Amino acid sequence: MSPNANVIGSGPNGLAAAITLAQAGWRVTVFEAEPVPGGGVRSAELTLPGFIHDICAAVFPLAAASPFFRTLPLSGHGLQWIEPPAAVAHPFDDGTAETLDRNSGPLAAAWPRIELSVLGPFAWPRHPLALARFASSALRSASGLARARFRDERARALFAGLAAHSGLPLEQPLTAGVGLVLETLAHVTSWPISLGGAQSLANALASYLRALGGEIVTGSLVRSLDELPRARATLCDLSPKPLLEIAGHLMPSSHRRKLERYRYGPGAFKVDWALDAPIPWTAAACVRAATVHLGGTLSEIAAAEWEVSRGACPERPFVILVQPSLFDPTRAPTGKHTAWAYCHVPNASRYDMLERIESQVERFAPGFRARILARNVMTPAQIERHNPNFAGGDIAAGALHFWRPAYATPVPGLYICSAATAPGPGVHGMCGYHAARRALAAAR
Repeated sequence: MSPNANVIGSGPNGLAAAITLAQAGWRVTVFEAEPVPGGGVRSAELTLPGFIHDICAAVFPLAAASPFFRTLPLSGHGLQWIEPPAAVAHPFDDGTAETLDRNSGPLAAAWPRIELSVLGPFAWPRHPLALARFASSALRSASGLARARFRDERARALFAGLAAHSGLPLEQPLTAGVGLVLETLAHVTSWPISLGGAQSLANALASYLRALGGEIVTGSLVRSLDELPRARATLCDLSPKPLLEIAGHLMPSSHRRKLERYRYGPGAFKVDWALDAPIPWTAAACVRAATVHLGGTLSEIAAAEWEVSRGACPERPFVILVQPSLFDPTRAPTGKHTAWAYCHVPNASRYDMLERIESQVERFAPGFRARILARNVMTPAQIERHNPNFAGGDIAAGALHFWRPAYATPVPGLYICSAATAPGPGVHGMCGYHAARRALAAAR
């Protein structure tokens, strides 16, 4: 009889783990607390009927480039990528903007040689020289690399916006690596969105899993591992805080204390808008990209992220905005539009950033507020209630640092497959894939 496995959580990593096991012939059951699968990859009518908003993730450079997802027949299960003309736009106060477009330059050419090292656990690289060249820049601070690499302040600002996705002060080591990966993926995938909303990606993964014989049980909140059916392996798409709630009693005290010390990063304050017209950008180039970075210069972005790291909420936050309906008309009624934006705040912050976020949009798009039909705000506490993996509103499920929990725990047959494990945050499924491969190897 085929081995059976339980998977807790149907985010991209949980579904990737389940698919990997099902492909190996295992009988897999996924337990999901919410009514629909997806975790951080879900869509809903958050504002008005007919306006489809992505609840968390919305743009998928890593999903489109994922070495695992690329092997799956997801287009046959309803997934369609939409690639905007530009990956990202970065407007300035003079009414112009820089864009990052797809091309076939050296960054794109290098990606196939380093992708498995970037998106995998630590191991000897297949292409050590290519990885060494990447690491020589990636291990630096974003501020340092930007100033060394670019003389133009506009190019420095564009790179700062990419690196600020890390949620860390741009003076900190490793932040350059985040910027370089996102820059590289702009040339490889052009930062696509999925037709119909982020839910389309989750639905395609779930559909393929079911085609392999896997089962997804929604509306099933697991409060303790003791509630689950017996299985050869249980894989948890959970970050340490919710994992300890259901499995901490089974773990040795030393391992439990280690997970309790796991560091979460800054929270996010997010707002979705239903609009009666497109955002009126002063810089025309902003309509070429689904993703727009609002933050001004390198110095301004670095100052905002530094304030967050010191426990403050910046007056002018760095804002990541997505306007999917410019490229996907299924997101809103005819002639109407959707957009969302978020900024970093201290973990578990209660400060209301709505006015500051909208002021940043208005700064580069005068008249924006007049086009708002409705809003939906998600504070860090609301983000955590939506997805307990995002403790304190940390949508990356953990700060960017070298230590991450191993896939295998000291509890026999219990594995962690969430973004808390290597290679870390992003919608790529590689944490789930690698954890499942570890479980398969242990079962031989």
